[in-house]
Amino acid sequence: MKQLVLFISLVLSAIPVKASQQDAIDDAESWLTQLSHSLNSLNFSTSFVVVKNNHAEPYHWFHGVNENGERLEILSLLNGPRRDVLKKGDVVSYIEPELPPYSVNTETLSGPIPNIFSGDILSLKEHYNIIPAGKSRVLGRSAQIVRILPKDAGKYAYWVWLDQSSHLLLKLAIVNRKGQQLEQIQFTHLDIDDKIPESLNILEKTELPEVVTIPEGFQEQKLSWVVDWLPSGFKHINANRHSILTTKQPVEFQSFTDGLVHVSVYVSPAQEQQRAADFVFDGATIALNQVVNGIEVSVVGKVPSVSAKRIADSVRLLVTNNTP
Repeated sequence: MKQLVLFISLVLSAIPVKASQQDAIDDAESWLTQLSHSLNSLNFSTSFVVVKNNHAEPYHWFHGVNENGERLEILSLLNGPRRDVLKKGDVVSYIEPELPPYSVNTETLSGPIPNIFSGDILSLKEHYNIIPAGKSRVLGRSAQIVRILPKDAGKYAYWVWLDQSSHLLLKLAIVNRKGQQLEQIQFTHLDIDDKIPESLNILEKTELPEVVTIPEGFQEQKLSWVVDWLPSGFKHINANRHSILTTKQPVEFQSFTDGLVHVSVYVSPAQEQQRAADFVFDGATIALNQVVNGIEVSVVGKVPSVSAKRIADSVRLLVTNNTP
């Protein structure tokens, strides 16, 4: 009888602990939901640096929502040749030194901060655990730390520091399984206002470059190879065939994402039969290149080297006597 009473006592004492743990998880998820809401609704001007390989890349970012509910954004790289990304509603324009200015129809701009942060961020729950990790102080502001941890070893973790007042991002770190920070985004300035920044008022009146028309079927061409292995949660986005601008060499390309991370795979004919894998690291991003049986395969993305190698090794030709 005493053993039965002891067992029931242990079971009952465990219930509040489990409830408390679930409350903490729900709270962390609520923070990410509020982050997404803030990135879609607030007017702000902010600066941040991307730190990787002992090198810092400074950016300035204007964000606002006009009276029609249209999002306006300017993201500028402050060092080196001018690189700007401009967003008006569903049109995003790119100003780069290598190419004439151009625009594309898209809801999101390409930059260092994952687009999922302003989207359906809780869709990550299927393949990541979202947990609270205490409080901190960043940029003179109280911050809540939330960790986005992969459920398998094939991906990196993302740690985020969120402003307790506005729920905006103050800091982000990409971390390997040893806890080493491979890449970091540190905000250095943040102004939030009821009115949109003046730079966005100017953008609203500015005519953007003409939208590039992508030929029908270009983003989803049928290729002669497949990727048989990807980390959990990755789905195919698009595929196409084109020539490299500098060498005119034909290359085939497929891209994949799990919502948070993007991976690109390139396949092209090689002049040599075999070449061992070569790895180039840029912060959390890896570029792997190898040649197997006269086919060159490259993998680029923010994934561990073991995952990149496994992706490359899993590339399989559907027609063995026909190279890309």
